[in-house]
Amino acid sequence: MKQHMHRLPLPHLLAAAASTMMFIAGVRAQTSGASPAADQEPASAELVKKLQNPLANLISLPVQNDWDFNIGPAKAMHYNANVQPVIPISLSEDWLLITRTIVPVVYRESPLPGSKNKTGVGDILQSLFLSPTNQVSGWIVGAGAALLYPGASDAVLGMKKWGAGPTVVALRQGKGFTFGALVNRVWSYAGWGNTPVDASYLQPFGSVTLKSYTTFGFDTESTYDREHRQWTVALNTMVSQLFKIGGQPLQFSVGARYYADKPVGGPNWGIRSNITLLFPEGAR
Repeated sequence: MKQHMHRLPLPHLLAAAASTMMFIAGVRAQTSGASPAADQEPASAELVKKLQNPLANLISLPVQNDWDFNIGPAKAMHYNANVQPVIPISLSEDWLLITRTIVPVVYRESPLPGSKNKTGVGDILQSLFLSPTNQVSGWIVGAGAALLYPGASDAVLGMKKWGAGPTVVALRQGKGFTFGALVNRVWSYAGWGNTPVDASYLQPFGSVTLKSYTTFGFDTESTYDREHRQWTVALNTMVSQLFKIGGQPLQFSVGARYYADKPVGGPNWGIRSNITLLFPEGAR
C-alpha cells in the first residue's frame, strides 16, 4: 500500500527548525550552568505568571505553529504560523489597553487529490481589550472589540470580509494556577466575499505552573459558524518552559490537539508549538 507523503514548503521548514533550535538552545543553557529563567529569580516567577494572563502589562511576541492532519479525501495537512504581537498601553493608573493582533502565515495542502496547494497570508484578527489595573472581586477582566481585516493573499485563505464584534476575557490567578475564558463574536459588515461572517468563539483555559517555571495547560477552542450552523471544537494540551537565552527571556511550548467536533472533511488531530519572546522592560 502506498503511503501518503507530505512535502513541506520552505516557510514550514524554517518555522519548525526555529522552534527546535530555540528549544535545544534553552536546554543547553540549563545544562551548561548558564543562567536560565528558572533559577529562582523573583522576576522569572512574575514573568511566568504574566504569560498565563492575556491582560498582563507585558509586551510579547508569540509565534504559534499549528499543524493539522487528515483533512479531506486527500488526507491533507494544513500549517498555520500565527504571529501575535501583544502590546499593552497604559491609559492611566487605573486602566490598560491591550492590543493583540493575529497575522496567520498559511500553507494548505489541497484536501482534494489533484488540486493545487496554497501558501500565503490569511485574514487578520485584532483584539482590543480595555482592562482595569485592579482586580474586580478577585477577577482580572477586560472587554473591547474584535476586528477582522481581509488580509488574505488568496481567496482560498480568507473570507474577503471586514468584520467586527465584542470580545471579553475574565480570569483568576492564584499560587501556581490560572483559569478563565475568552469569548468573542464577529459579524461582517463590508467586503467582496460571497459568504457573510457570523462566528462566535469560546476559549476556556486553565494552567498549573511548577516551581521550575514549567507550565501545564489545557484549553478548548470552539468556533460556531452561524451561517453554516457548524461547530469546530479543538481540545489542546500544552507543556511550556520559561528560559533566558543571551539575556532574552522566552517561553517554548509544545502540545497536541484533538478535534471533538468539526465540519465534514475537517482535521482529526494536530500538533502545536509556540515560541514567545518577552520584553518586560518595554511594558508601559
